[in-house]
Amino acid sequence: MCNARTLTSNVEAIRQQFRFDSNRVGNMPLMPSIWPGQDSPVIRNDAQDGRTLETMNWGFVLPQKGKAAKRVTNARDDKIMSSPFWRNSFEERRCLVPTSSFCEWNAGKPKVPHWFGLKGAEPRPLFALAGIWRGWRGKLKADGEDLEMAVVAIVTTRPNTLVASVHPARMPVMLLESEDCDTWLDGSPQQALELARPFPAEAMAIVAKGETHDDGVDVLVE
Repeated sequence: MCNARTLTSNVEAIRQQFRFDSNRVGNMPLMPSIWPGQDSPVIRNDAQDGRTLETMNWGFVLPQKGKAAKRVTNARDDKIMSSPFWRNSFEERRCLVPTSSFCEWNAGKPKVPHWFGLKGAEPRPLFALAGIWRGWRGKLKADGEDLEMAVVAIVTTRPNTLVASVHPARMPVMLLESEDCDTWLDGSPQQALELARPFPAEAMAIVAKGETHDDGVDVLVE
């Protein structure tokens, strides 16, 4: 799973790595913690403006009769082609979620947040999580007002050995190479699905732990 992440790179760094054509976000603050239900930048294809950086809200919305809607933040790679809840978005609306690190909690007690990132010369090298998105309109609360927004979910796969040492169930699909990012945005559904695999553990590290945010400064080597 992935229910917390960070983005501590600025817009220009995102532009250089992911080559978007249009910026609908403007200048954005650095985000040392991003949680479900919060807005954050994603990159998607737009028929008019090309590859676009824009803000989306984290979590697909699953209405529940008579009570608050459920937010679904992750889409399993073994269900996105078969589940009606995910399939159309995966086939037609894939996106990149720029990320500096993501968080998993250990299974035992006490629960300790562990932040995972890439190894590199910089403290938090930028990468993307594989996302899918859709437009949504409705109520988040049973007695709330109608809202309209774009929502994003992150595709998950089986964990590599590093992530599994903390959270043995799932990890987000991570994309780094330009050709993989291009394939996720522009390739066929089958080509994109082939990218849903564990990222190499040897290229990653636990970069922080014990805090519910990662400011990208201190590096923990394990």
